[in-house]
Formats: sequence, C-alpha cells, structure tokens
Amino acid sequence: MANDKLLQTAKDRFKMAIEALSESRDDELDDLRFRAASPDNQWQWPSDVLASRGATNGQTINARPCLTINKLPQHVLQVTNDQRQNRPAGKVIPVDDKADIEVAEMLDGIVRHIEYISDADVVYDTACDNQVTFGEGYFRILTEYCDEFSFEQDIKLGRIRNSFAVYMDPMMQDPCGADAQWCFISQDMTHEEFEREFPNATPVTTWIAQGVGDEGASSWASAKTIRIAEYFYHENEEKTICLYEGGEVIEKGSAKEQIAIAQGLRPVFGNDGKPMERQTTVKKVKWCKINGYEVLEESEWAGKYIPVIRVVGNEFEIEGRLYVSGLVRNAKDAQRMYNYWASQEVEMLALAPKAPFIGYGGQFEGYETQWKTANINNWPYLEVNPDAADPDGKPFPLPQRAMPPMPQAGIIQAKMGASDDIKGTTGQYDPTLGIEGSEKSGRAIIAREKQSDTGTYHYRDNLARAVRYGVRQIIDLVPKIYDTKRIARIVGLDGEIDQAVIDPMQPEPVKTIKDENGAVLKKIFNPSLGKYDVMVTTGPSYMTKRQEAMESMAQLLQGNPSLWSVAGDLFIKNMDWPGAQEMAKRFAKTISPEIMDDDADPGMMQAKKVIDGLQQQVQSMGAMLENVHKSMEAQQLQNDHFKADIQAYDAETKRLQALAGAGTPEEIRAVVMKTMQELLASPSLEQEEPVMLEQGEQHMQPGMGEQGEMPAQPGAY
Repeated sequence: MANDKLLQTAKDRFKMAIEALSESRDDELDDLRFRAASPDNQWQWPSDVLASRGATNGQTINARPCLTINKLPQHVLQVTNDQRQNRPAGKVIPVDDKADIEVAEMLDGIVRHIEYISDADVVYDTACDNQVTFGEGYFRILTEYCDEFSFEQDIKLGRIRNSFAVYMDPMMQDPCGADAQWCFISQDMTHEEFEREFPNATPVTTWIAQGVGDEGASSWASAKTIRIAEYFYHENEEKTICLYEGGEVIEKGSAKEQIAIAQGLRPVFGNDGKPMERQTTVKKVKWCKINGYEVLEESEWAGKYIPVIRVVGNEFEIEGRLYVSGLVRNAKDAQRMYNYWASQEVEMLALAPKAPFIGYGGQFEGYETQWKTANINNWPYLEVNPDAADPDGKPFPLPQRAMPPMPQAGIIQAKMGASDDIKGTTGQYDPTLGIEGSEKSGRAIIAREKQSDTGTYHYRDNLARAVRYGVRQIIDLVPKIYDTKRIARIVGLDGEIDQAVIDPMQPEPVKTIKDENGAVLKKIFNPSLGKYDVMVTTGPSYMTKRQEAMESMAQLLQGNPSLWSVAGDLFIKNMDWPGAQEMAKRFAKTISPEIMDDDADPGMMQAKKVIDGLQQQVQSMGAMLENVHKSMEAQQLQNDHFKADIQAYDAETKRLQALAGAGTPEEIRAVVMKTMQELLASPSLEQEEPVMLEQGEQHMQPGMGEQGEMPAQPGAY
C-alpha cells in the first residue's frame, strides 16, 4: 500500500513537471539543435524554406543553395572557455563559535580532493555548456564505497550530460534548486543490465512518459530498453525540541535527552515557569529507483538537500509558466539572415558562367551543339552560320554574351549587418572575438573587452552560485559520511596531496599532538562540531596564478637582486622544472631564520636581539680580560729580566770595586774598557726598563730620577 501511494505520487509529480516545462523545453531543444547545426544537417534552415529551395520532381537544375555558416559556436565558446580559465571555487568559512578555522581549511582540502577524484572540471564544463547554449544545466552529488572490500564511503560529483533527463519541482524559487521538494532523473537500461542489477524485479516498465528532449535510447537502440527513474523527495517529520543549560538543544524523548538528564543538565525555563520547548519540522531526503510498476531500490539520503544542482542561464516566469534561455535564443534570426544572404551571394556568383549568348536567328544553325554546351565545355573556338545576313545582304554582327548578374552591394551590406546583429544579440564584439577594431590604445581595447565580459557575466555568476550550493552540500555530507575515525586525503591550494586524521568522537574541533620537544606531530579534526558555510571565488586556476606569480617575482628580482636573500626560495618553488622543490628547500636554509619564521612573536624577537647583544658584550669582555692577562704576564717577564740585569750590574760593580783595591791601574783600565764595550753592545737599561701601568698612569720605578734616568751609583764610572 505504501509503495502504491509512493508510485502514484511520483507519477503525478512527473506529469506535472512535463506539463510545466514542455513549452520552454521545446525552445530549449531547438536552441541546442541550432547551436549544433552544420552543413550536413541544415538545422538552421526552416523546413518549409528548404522544401522551396530544394530539388523539384527529382531535378536539381533549379535548386538554390542553402548554406550553413554557423557562427554561434564561437560565441558560446567565448563564454564557456572564459569560465574554464576562471573557474569558480568554494571556500569554507566558520560560522558559529564552535567552528574552527583549521577545520575549515581541512574541509577545503577535502572538497578539492573530491573535485579531483570526480573530474569536476568535466562536471562543471558540461553544466556550463548546456547553461550557455539553451539555458539549463545540471550536475549531481553521489556517494559510493571506496572500493569493493570497504565499508567506508567517498563523496563524488556526477556529470549529467542530458539536462532534459532532469525534472525538478517547477514550483521552486531558488535558481539552484535549493528549495525544490522533489526531482526526477530518468534513465534507460537494456534488459541485460536491468536483470543484472535488479534480479528480483519484473523486467517491465510503465514509466513511458517522456518529456521534450528525453526520448531516450529506445528511439534508436535496436534492443528493447527499460526506462527507470531516480526519485528524490522530501519527507517531513514533526518533532519537539527542548533548550537545556549551556544552549544545548535536544529532541524531547530522545536517548540524548536521557543522557543529558543523567549528567545533571537542567532545562531552561521561560517566563511562564515552564521548560522552553517548541515544535519543529525536520526534513528528510528520501531516494528510490522506480520503473513505474514497482519500487526497485529505496533508502534515506544522508544530506539535508536534494543532491541535484541546477545551473540556469536566463530565467523568466510568464503567466505562471517558467521559461529559460541561453545565448543562442536571441541570435537565431540573425544567424538565419546571415545564412540566407551568404546563400544569395553564392547563388548570384554561380550564375555568372551561365550568362546566355545573344545573336540573330539563323546564326547558330549547323552549330547548335557547340553553342548549347558553351557554358559547360571548353570549346577551342565557336563558329556561326555565314549565310545569316540582313535583307541588304550584310552579315549580322557576331553573337555576344549577355552581362552576367553580379552580387549587389545591398546583399553584401545585409550580410555584414547580419554578422553585426549576431554580435549585438550575444553581447560580444570585435575585440572579444579577436578582430581588430577602431580602438588603438590598450586602455580602449580593454574597455571594449570588459564591455563584452559584462554582457555575459551573469552566466559565470550563475555557475558560481551553483558551485557554492554544491560545495555547501558536500560540507553538509562530510560529517555524515566520514562518521568513523579515518584518514582522509586532502589537496592543498597548490595541488600538493596530504592527509588529515578525522575523529568525530573527540570533544574539540582540533586536537594537536606534540612530541616532548613541543614539535607538532599531527592534528586530529572533528568536522561535526560547529557550523560552516561556503563563499565562492572566481579567478584563474592555481597553475595560471603560479605562472603569473613567477613572472611578477622575476621582474621584482631583476630590478632588485637583494630580494633573493628574502624571497628567493618562493621564486624557485613556483618553477615547474624537475628538482625545483628540492632546490627551494635548500635555498631556504640560506635565508635568515628571522625572515623564515613567520609565526615568531615580536616580543620574543626583541628579547632574542637583547640576548644576542649581551652575548656580544660578554665575548668582548672576555677578550679584554685575556688581553689584560697577557699584558700582566709580559710585565712580570720584563720585571724578571730587569731584576736579572740589576743583579748582573751589581755583581760587576762589586768586581770592579775589588779590582780597584787590589789591581794595578792598567789592569783596572783594561777591565773598565771591556765592561764599557759590553755595555755598548747590549741594549740600554732604559729600553729594558719595564713600564708599569696602574689606574691609567705611568709610574717611575723606585730609585729613578725625575727624567726616568738611573742615578749615579756609588763606584760607577
């Protein structure tokens, strides 16, 4: 009974979506065909015009050219390729006081990893291409097991190539579908695939309703297919919540409330003396696969949003109906005009060789075959009948070719006008398309390019909104999918892959584990605590930014080579050649630690400078003490030498005194002369006299005169 009600509700909703969207999707499908038109399919020519210009009764002699010179793909690619160069990226930000900035950065890394493993560039590019072409693109979010033998799941982004296979609640107001109550995604499967995936289900389908552009594989596949649909819908559940001390909000009657009471938490009472509680509606997202006959699979989606994201172009609500369009819609007539005038120009030029010959009757008799084929065969000469003459017997003038029709100037001008109309309806002008205009200065060219970018900026902005909504869904899913302790891969902004430990049971958002020296070993994150939201940024990809950074740094370093000692490692790090990262690490070791230590406390840096100054003073004082010690040793050595000299002279004086009392004058004279010669050969007593320093003054030795000279000794000569 429950499944019968679910199937009936699903069929009613699907029928409502087809009725609400069919009129707009007729135009969307024509836009898609028009953009994909080529000379082979001629989708840009109306069928009645083709019928009137084509072959008649199997004869092509009167057929008129129907050229297709499709200029619209280039205009579409101007928008989509600009989006590829300036990809939108979501950035996670903390919202409440329980959230942590480090957890937000870790969630950023998880989102980049999910985009990497999901080939998100293909996902976003497909949605953007459909959005710009006919006004509506979609992508989705999936969960799947990491591998065949794992219980852990990964979050992934999914591509939706055929936007017409998506039927979203037409009553929604949000452009991304955030408030949609239900959504269908149709799918065709072969009998073999159906029986392999659902062996216990009946291989039939009553899901035969098809919307515009969603004819499915059965229209071309030789094997019979079975149509199924994925069905997402909201289910509301009424609950009562209570407010407890500390701001804790707990569901009434839940196990969490019993634990809170057991821990001693008390409810908060209002002014009426009653506990504060209120009724609330909790939305759950349900998912199932149906074939219209039975429910094949069903489960509850982990997130609180329907995981289908809409990317809209131009959106209008007219008389209760929703209409969407893209870049092609308003340029279709201008493109048809261009095709028509180009065909008209070619037609007139093609008629030039078919201009007839004009002559008098009888001139072509006998030579009819040559003259009839003169426009298609290259005859070396043409002859006329010489018997053809006027009544007076004078031969007629030779036949002449009539002037062929030439393209009129009006046709060429109309063709150029149609080309300009295409530019005007798409909002893209010559500088954007690479055509040289009248602008000469760089500022004028940039201003015209900016004008074109402004005319199509809403497509990029709508895509950025969709990416923001998609990342918001991923952030909502992370605590619910990563619900056990695990190691998650994260991708940095520079593309480097790292790992993060996630533990949803720890009480704090971030737990830092350090070794005995205070170095950080690892960090453990709990993304389930706190609330996080997403903002979106649009700009060049990291690879482009890195190239721009390298060029800018090269210019700075070239103008100021001294910056190598400050930021040389960053310049090398942004290079792409092998070994650049290793060289950057080695070069960083040559830079001052004060510059490399970005997290240093200014107070600690000042204290370090003071300590370094004191150490220099201590070293200077040590050197001074060592010099004083060496000076004292030198003075002691000089004193010892001086005392030895005094003793030697004293002994010599005593010897001379002894000789004076006992020797003859000749002997005494000989000894004195010898002594004088020795004195002349040796340094003087003044040179050997030590210098004593005390309190910065020079003092004379005891027994010295005022001039520092030795007084005459008794008995000296």
